[in-house]
Formats: sequence, C-alpha cells, structure tokens
Amino acid sequence: MNYNFTVSERFINYVKIDTQSDPNSNTYPSSEKQKELGKILVKELLDMGIQDAHLDDFGYVYATLPSNTTKKVPTICFCAHMDTSPDTTGTDVKPIIHKNYKGEDLALPGDPSQIIIHSENPELGDQIGNDIITTDGTTLLGADDKAGVAEIMDAVYNLIKNPEIKHGTIKILFTPDEEVGKGVDKVDLKKLGSEFAYTLDGETLGKIEDETFSADSMTVTITGKNMHPGLAKGKLESSIKIASEIIAKLPKDYLSPETTSDRQGFIHPVSIHGTTEETVISFIIRDFETRGLAEKEKYLESIIKSVMLKYKNSKYSVKITESYRNMKEILDKYPDLVKFAEEAVERAGVKPYRDKVRGGTDGSRLSFMGLPCPNLFAGSHAFHSKLEWVSIQDMQKAVETIVNLVQIWEENS
Repeated sequence: MNYNFTVSERFINYVKIDTQSDPNSNTYPSSEKQKELGKILVKELLDMGIQDAHLDDFGYVYATLPSNTTKKVPTICFCAHMDTSPDTTGTDVKPIIHKNYKGEDLALPGDPSQIIIHSENPELGDQIGNDIITTDGTTLLGADDKAGVAEIMDAVYNLIKNPEIKHGTIKILFTPDEEVGKGVDKVDLKKLGSEFAYTLDGETLGKIEDETFSADSMTVTITGKNMHPGLAKGKLESSIKIASEIIAKLPKDYLSPETTSDRQGFIHPVSIHGTTEETVISFIIRDFETRGLAEKEKYLESIIKSVMLKYKNSKYSVKITESYRNMKEILDKYPDLVKFAEEAVERAGVKPYRDKVRGGTDGSRLSFMGLPCPNLFAGSHAFHSKLEWVSIQDMQKAVETIVNLVQIWEENS
C-alpha cells in the first residue's frame, strides 16, 4: 500500500485544542471544551465521505466506514479518547518537532527546567533518526490520547483513498472523560453496533495490552467524639488523628504504588479530608486478580479495626465501589482479537509483544459491557506530564497496524 500519512499534521492540530477533563464536574462531558475537538473530528470525517459521523450531547463521536467486501466480517470498532489529563495544564499547547533525533537530551525551550533526559527515557534509544514531538515545556502534549485519535483518523483516510483494501464494517468511537474515569459512562453500544473493538491508547511501539488491573475504590469514614478543646481532656477523640493513625499503619515497603511493580497490587490513599468530628479517607485498591481485591480490602479493614479499638466513643464505616475489572477475563474467550493484532503489528515490520496495564483503559469497561476490547500502542510516552513525547514514525506504524488489522479480519472471515 502506498500510504499518504497525515497523522502528524492531524496530531499537531488536535493537541492545540484544550480538551482537559474536570474531575470535580458533575456534567457530562465534564468540560464542554472537549466537544470542540469532537466537532472538528466530525467535520473531517464528513469531508472524507463518512456520512453518519456525528457528535452526540454527551460528547461522543460516532462514525461508520461501510464494508467493501462481499464476505461477512465482524464489525470492528477503533476507539480513542479526546480528553487530556487534569494533572497538567493543556491550555495553549505549543508542539515542537525535533527532527532526526540523535540521542541527545531534549531541552524544552518554554521552561528551561523541563528536560527530557535520554538516560531516564530508555525508549528514546529506539528513536535514533526519528522525529520526536514534544511541547515547549509549559504544558502537557496530549499524545495521551490524541495520538490514538490521529492514528484512527489517518487510517480511515488511507482506507478511503485505497478502496482496493478489503475490509468489513468499521466503527469509529471517540470518547470524552477517560482521564476522570467516566470515558464510557454514556456510550450507546446499541448505536455503535460493533462486535469487537480496539482502543489506541497504549505506549511503546509494538505493544498489545490484553490485561489490566482489577480496581475498586474504598471510602472510609471516621466519626470521632468532638468536644470544646478547653474541656476535652479524657473525652475528645479526633477523627483527624484517628485517620492519621490508620494511614501511618499502612505498610511502608510493600502494598503501595511506590514499592510495587509487574503483577503486584497495592492499597493507595488518594485523598483525606475532614474535621475533628468526621474525616473521610479515599483509597484505591488494585490487583490483577479480582479475588486479590477482597484480600486487600479485608487487610485494610483489619488495620482500621486495630486502630479503632483505642477509641471507644468513635466509629467508622466503609463503602466499596467497583471501578473496573481485568479485561483479560473477557479477552481470553476471544483469542483471535489479540492474535490478529499481533499479526497486524508484524506486517507493519514491528515485533509485537503482549503486556499488561498497571491501570485501566476504556477497553476494561467496554469488555465487561459486552464489547471485548484490547489496547494497542499509540506511541506516546511520559503521560500526564510536561515531558510527554511521541515519535512521528511510531504513529505512522500505528496507522499501518490499523490498516493491516482490518485486512486480517476480512481475510479470516
């Protein structure tokens, strides 16, 4: 196939649009500005000839590239999220292309303190001769996940320009609010009408992720005994101090994000707020085995109970909420999904490898909603930070992988 890559141009245009989601919002999408990118994507899809492209009230972009084969091929969806992380500003992004990368550290001119150090980014060792896109150091880049958005758009563009490439019906889904954990809350799977899906939201070239954490959130509410501090001797039981004791009893050298890797799960306090009378601690619990969540939750509650024994006039309550589950539980039932992805990566001249996500993706929840959905590489690195970067050549390989993948599904139908 003779590719006419537009992925880098699209990407640079998309990252200039501020689509930061808002974890404190009760609206959907959480920030109205996410729809601005959605409108642009719809227009580009319509201009390509995709007749049903549209943006719904919740900020989702839906579109269909019709089948051009006589075979009965499963309908495949490609999905990426439009929002960027609330952790770092995405306003006024200034992308910079570092052409023909030679292995040096990359100083970002907008903030001299922001330097992408080669020795701290081992993936840069595979980028010699490639073209690296960064920001100027004052914002994040937004390659998570506008790289995925641009790759899907460019793949569709190339498929339309090359009708001799046979494929089944392809669905396109761009979501809001993935970064605040609400990426598929309002998705209409019936309207989408897809049998299988792939998210383009991964990292290193060639990586295929078919496993995520299973995840719960655990909210612990401590109710203390409040008294006027001048009259409090022997009576006051501060919920703030009780909560602090609970936090202090957490393991220091295991079961925390900063001490775990690979398949190890953790217990992580993410927020604490309160008064003398009532304090709320929010924990996230993670494990690759769903049964491991219950074990960690039981262990955490044992710590709480041991602390509470000293405070006879205080009490606690626990609320556990399911966040997402390990998508491998679903994907193992559909081995062709990952097998075909590996073949597509190989056809692009890249060595594929399977990995796991120490986190979740839209694909985690989609898989359990009835749409099995592994995650493919998009090429972005250093997510959520001002040191975020992506390689143009890696994005191009992601486009090739998508095009190869739809052909493989058609060939095997």
